[in-house]
Amino acid sequence: MANFYTDNADIKFHLGHPLMKKIVALKERDFQDAGKCDTAPRDFEDAMDNYDKVLEIVGEICGDVLAENAEGVDAEGPRVVNGRVEYAPGTRQNHEVLTQAGLYNMSLPREYDGLNFPIVPYVMAAELVSRADAGFGNIWGLQDCAETIREFANDDQKRRFLPRGAKGETYAMDLTEPDAGSDLQAVQLKATLKEGRWVLNGVKRFITNGDAQIALVLARSEEGTQDGRGLSLFIYDRTKGGMTVRRIENKLGIKGSPTCELVFKDAPAELCGERKLGLIKYVMSLMNGARLGVGAQAVGIAEAAYREGLKYARERFQFGKAIIEFPAVYEMLANMEAKLQGARSILYETSRFVDIYKAYTRISAERSLGKEEKEELKRFQRLADLYTPLLKLFASEYANEITYDALQIHGGSGYMKDYPIQRFVRDARITNIYEGTSQLQVVAAIRGVTTGQYLKQLREVYEVAPVRPEQEYLRGTLKEMATAYEEAVSAVIAAEDPEYVDFHARRLVEMAGYIIIGHLLLQDAQRCESYSRSAAIFVKYGQAKVTAYAAFIGNFQPKDLGAYKKG
Repeated sequence: MANFYTDNADIKFHLGHPLMKKIVALKERDFQDAGKCDTAPRDFEDAMDNYDKVLEIVGEICGDVLAENAEGVDAEGPRVVNGRVEYAPGTRQNHEVLTQAGLYNMSLPREYDGLNFPIVPYVMAAELVSRADAGFGNIWGLQDCAETIREFANDDQKRRFLPRGAKGETYAMDLTEPDAGSDLQAVQLKATLKEGRWVLNGVKRFITNGDAQIALVLARSEEGTQDGRGLSLFIYDRTKGGMTVRRIENKLGIKGSPTCELVFKDAPAELCGERKLGLIKYVMSLMNGARLGVGAQAVGIAEAAYREGLKYARERFQFGKAIIEFPAVYEMLANMEAKLQGARSILYETSRFVDIYKAYTRISAERSLGKEEKEELKRFQRLADLYTPLLKLFASEYANEITYDALQIHGGSGYMKDYPIQRFVRDARITNIYEGTSQLQVVAAIRGVTTGQYLKQLREVYEVAPVRPEQEYLRGTLKEMATAYEEAVSAVIAAEDPEYVDFHARRLVEMAGYIIIGHLLLQDAQRCESYSRSAAIFVKYGQAKVTAYAAFIGNFQPKDLGAYKKG
């Protein structure tokens, strides 16, 4: 079978981004562990060679094992037996093979049996796993929870819980409840101190991999409270008992990933970090990591779907020629590829921002940062906060659009279960729902619009970056798009009506996203000529979208809101 890493030049291209030198130096503390540990790299080239070799192993396992098991896992799925989850046989094999290969705890330090990888290669591995089986990508990707334990738990908890991931124990984040989905402030599961220890009582719903051995549980620790200030985060160890799985949800897609309803009855747990900061600080950090993971999952699904659509278009003959020769089909495929490469570009741009600010944050716990380091920490943290909702929005929406179009290329055959494209369509649909719907990503991103932060990034960074003379026209188009965006933002803000801003928020956020992704693809084309085609296609596509949104906003008045409201 194919190696999912070596057969995709895009991933290795992004691994070779110039910022990786800075990221690796920060992650490895200028290679201070070289010679002290067998797995510690000696220099930048050595580190990059490690990432490359590990990703090649991930790609091989994804092609040979995970992808081969995916159809069977989708058909069988997990089940509940005596209050516990039993994975499908293919899921068990996937987990065992990846555990034996040492591919859990990828981003954790070596002292916790981790690989000490930066976020970028870890997210690349997540994309590869999700291309093979998006449902299993959830189980594997929940090792993100270990980062939260590492960041906020005490030293004893880190020492006890973190190495267990490398031994094959899985993680979960138990946040949502029957009456607390997007509104996590409404969480009611109770955490009570009894004889000096915390116990949990209540129900959690829609919990991915809910029967994991180690779970982060959001619970109400402050009696009498009703908002987020009464919530704390707890570490639950399944070996201590007190939790049972009531049922597994029967989902449209990602069937191999058990989405559970859990019942806690005096389940012992440990406080993670400080009381009252569960939602305000810890879960917000956890969710940002999860959104990066969903971005990788969405891009992985889109990659799989695009390949299926391209393959079918080349093989399917109608009216005496392959359907890829018809304009209606080759335009569709060209747009699919441009969206896919654009989503991947913003995925790894965001990952790089997260890598740098996280590294500086950890260094600041060991020593005082210099003035320039503090400024870089603030700058990259701001950029990570700006780009994370934009990434989640565009990657998940494009995954749905690409899988939809790939099925359309298949025609009636795609609607049958004889082809895997129908699975990709079903799997993609969740990506713009969980870890914050697309609408909630707009709520998170609109601040970057109204404060001018996206425009600042466009004007001060992307518009002044060097481009080849023959591509100057693309930058000119993007500048015109930015002017139209700026005027639209000003017009909406001038109304001085928060509801009016909310009404146009998605249009404004998407306008910013089209321009940013266009610039990213244009910059990719400066490092590799093969991206010039997608850059040109995406800018033309984005220009049409931005122009349409600008016209809609320009022809709209606050009084027009009434026509959209239902009594």
